[in-house]
Amino acid sequence: METADVVLMADRLLQLSHAYSLAKATLRNIKQNMFFAVGIVFLLLAGFLLGSVHLASGMFIDEASVLLVILNAMRLIRFNHRRKKALSVGQTAPRF
Repeated sequence: METADVVLMADRLLQLSHAYSLAKATLRNIKQNMFFAVGIVFLLLAGFLLGSVHLASGMFIDEASVLLVILNAMRLIRFNHRRKKALSVGQTAPRF
């Protein structure tokens, strides 16, 4: 168990599929957040160097972008593999 990449603690293999889908969604979310945060920083830096962004407004925009990154990451809390899969096929999501 110490050398395994994945350890199954129960006999429900559906959880493995859910964990894999959640990991893929997490990586997509990380890429989105990194692109957004770095893009905002570059825009603020360019605005500051050109003199169109003042320090206070730049700090406010940076903090607002941090909040948007946090809110984007919080979408993973509600991640539901079955619902996403059912909606992509065009079926209605099962309610449990």
